[in-house]
Amino acid sequence: HDHDHDHDHEHEHDHEHEHEHTHTHHHTAPSDIAEILEHLNVPEKVRRNARAVYHRIAEAESLAHGVPVTQVHFHEVGALDAIIDVTGVCLAMELLHPDAVHVSPVHLGSGHVRCAHGVMPVPAPATAFLLKGIPCYSGEINGELCTPTGAALLAHFGEQFGPMPVMIPEKVGYGVGKKEFPAANCVRAFLGQSGDPAQAGIVELCCHIDDMTAEALSFASDRLMSRGALDVSAAPITMKKGRPGVSLTILCRTADEERMAQAVLEETTSNGVRARRCAKYILVPSLRTAQTTYGSIRIKCADGMGIHREKPEYEDVASAAKKSRLPFQQVWNDIVRQI
Repeated sequence: HDHDHDHDHEHEHDHEHEHEHTHTHHHTAPSDIAEILEHLNVPEKVRRNARAVYHRIAEAESLAHGVPVTQVHFHEVGALDAIIDVTGVCLAMELLHPDAVHVSPVHLGSGHVRCAHGVMPVPAPATAFLLKGIPCYSGEINGELCTPTGAALLAHFGEQFGPMPVMIPEKVGYGVGKKEFPAANCVRAFLGQSGDPAQAGIVELCCHIDDMTAEALSFASDRLMSRGALDVSAAPITMKKGRPGVSLTILCRTADEERMAQAVLEETTSNGVRARRCAKYILVPSLRTAQTTYGSIRIKCADGMGIHREKPEYEDVASAAKKSRLPFQQVWNDIVRQI
């Protein structure tokens, strides 16, 4: 995703200060935010991501104020409209389910901003903490172009930061703020395919392990997925001297080979990792929504080489089966028949 003049609804800042003088803020503690998120009618993964984004913000505010996380009070970012913003972005990302998220260098703005604690330099202290490790620049625009909420969302969802990668754009979206600046006050996102969809490069990382428990291997696999692996699989093998072991195979993008190889060495007991660069022929994925007797169901499609495939999204079918109190297979078959 490419971001032009990153901001997180700069107009919220003005609204919040007016709001603060006329009403007493509620739901400002991290526990209050968690309580609100827990009762939102969104998929669990969306709630989990929203909680993670707010946890980042709380940690940054904790560092900025020099107090424990439990004593943090959110002020602007604790307002309901910010909760809607965070959850809305998390829901959008869940619906888009991109394979990778690339973020351009973040435009911070310059000068000072007035907030609940008085006049602060741009970027605000919490924003500065949240943007550690992320390429940023100041520019000549006077004002706050990236708030803590925006910084937390970028830090949470962004996987790589830098120039826009080579891609074939399919859709573009704009989010425009109300405040006027010398340049367009907007966030822009591109959705598209990277490289040649018919043939993609992929790296297979493999290691043989005979001294990790099933629980430890399961934990390591989860960690590797969260650190950017495309897939992790394990197969039983017999090693030298007749020892039972596991062949652990991790798939990753070619650009991530070195980083993921280090992750494998950190997360497992293996002292070595083999890397194989492979060509991969793929069907181009897409997503559509179908109306069924169970409501809206996402349908995963795959096309290419004269082939077309589609099947319901597992999470949607599972949710429909729970709501209707019917067996999963029955609901799956009903939906497949209807689509």
